[in-house]
Amino acid sequence: MEEVVEEIEQKRWRRSLTKTKRSRSSSKSSSCLINNLDDGCLMHIFSFLSPIPDRYNTALVCHRWLYLACHPRLWLRVDRSVKDVLEPGVFPNLETAVEAARPGDTILIAAGGRHLAYNIQIKKRLCLIGAGEQPDETTIYCSRGSDSALELLSTCKLANLTVKAELGCCLLHRSGRVTIEGCVLQCETNPLDHLSCPIVSTASAQTVISSHVKCSNDGVSVFRTRIEGGAKAVLTSGDLTLQRVRVIYARTSIFFWFDVEHQ
Repeated sequence: MEEVVEEIEQKRWRRSLTKTKRSRSSSKSSSCLINNLDDGCLMHIFSFLSPIPDRYNTALVCHRWLYLACHPRLWLRVDRSVKDVLEPGVFPNLETAVEAARPGDTILIAAGGRHLAYNIQIKKRLCLIGAGEQPDETTIYCSRGSDSALELLSTCKLANLTVKAELGCCLLHRSGRVTIEGCVLQCETNPLDHLSCPIVSTASAQTVISSHVKCSNDGVSVFRTRIEGGAKAVLTSGDLTLQRVRVIYARTSIFFWFDVEHQ
């Protein structure tokens, strides 16, 4: 009787061992399926990932993914210290990068120093991201004599950036849906503070009366952003109004969340 019981237990152990081996082999084969895709397919998949942190993290997987995740087709870089102006996807200033960008591109702006910007018009869907660990490490600077650092006429996103304006506004919103996340918008203190506003929106229903969809999408959304200086944080001269304001007072800063959109 004991021999029969022992034989049954051995059979069960062999079956469980076989199942374990099959599951391991199937998991190994399934984990390698994505690497069987060619470079073009993988790069197309990476293009759907948010630039930071998802696409950035894919570059840490292996050498092949590092090459594909950092390919100029997925990123454009602004680096003031660049010496080889013929290097694909790398530009010495923000204005040339915006001109060369295609709709949907992401522009990564190098940390350190000031990137000068004078009334740069953005008429296509772009994402501008600071390459530093903190927004203070990547600064877009607009000196007096210009209306704004960036003039936004299309849907775009700004993240992890500091935008400073000596006189005027940091961001001039004309149309489109603009998202500002984890940034610093700063108007420098001067006797003409009443002429400065970090965000100015002139979006109006008159400019989009023929397209109901575009009208409903015009607006500005601000998340976890520090706003400093100026007469007021937001100035609207069109049909948009300030809504859903939330403020968090930290030890050294004040962070804002709000929307500027049609009622």
